[in-house]
Amino acid sequence: MKKIANIHTDFPEKFGIPRQSGVVAELKGKIVFEPEFRNPDMIRGLEDFSHLWIIWQFSENLDTDGNAKWSPTVRPPRLGGNTRIGVFATRSPFRPNPIGLSVVTIDRIETDTPEGPVIHVKGADMVDNTPIYDIKPYIPYADSIPDAKGGFTDSMEYKTLKVEWECESNIPENTYDSLNKLLSNDPRPHYQNDPDRIYGMAYAGYNVKFKVIDDEVIVVEIKKQERS
Repeated sequence: MKKIANIHTDFPEKFGIPRQSGVVAELKGKIVFEPEFRNPDMIRGLEDFSHLWIIWQFSENLDTDGNAKWSPTVRPPRLGGNTRIGVFATRSPFRPNPIGLSVVTIDRIETDTPEGPVIHVKGADMVDNTPIYDIKPYIPYADSIPDAKGGFTDSMEYKTLKVEWECESNIPENTYDSLNKLLSNDPRPHYQNDPDRIYGMAYAGYNVKFKVIDDEVIVVEIKKQERS
């Protein structure tokens, strides 16, 4: 397959990215096409849709030879990280073919920029510069199945945590709001539950340090990332 674009997000690394697209609706992404696909005709009519499917590569889960790292069974975080289940019964990023599938909201479309047509989206769950193989419009009558069964996820409790700041934020309001939403969804691996551990997360140009005690996330430090 041929890469058609890259998506640019506020996540320079995997840790902290929501486990599903749309969980944090405020997260912004920018899809920039490769030079050979910068023809505005290719996205003609897309402005009439509200959402997109993105088919992309788990580029952070490749070995040094570019091959996917995977196992026949995986341990889903939602099952505590201790129960093994078949890789094809999960959405694990460690798959024989490292292909991801996400649905995002179309924020706006620019057809004439120095980078060619650009699609701005919200709700993306991808690391910065993720390769994209295809985009397709989300079609409600075919893509939404209200009575679908969700397997082991049907029995899971999806609770959010309270976020408290022990330090001054001094960050833009929109970054503060989206960061709070990210933290409230508990970015830790679910099998980690050490109240004394300080976790580090990079987001939107900041290094964020936090700990989790019971049902509360406590932000202990936030600093602007130094440019290399």
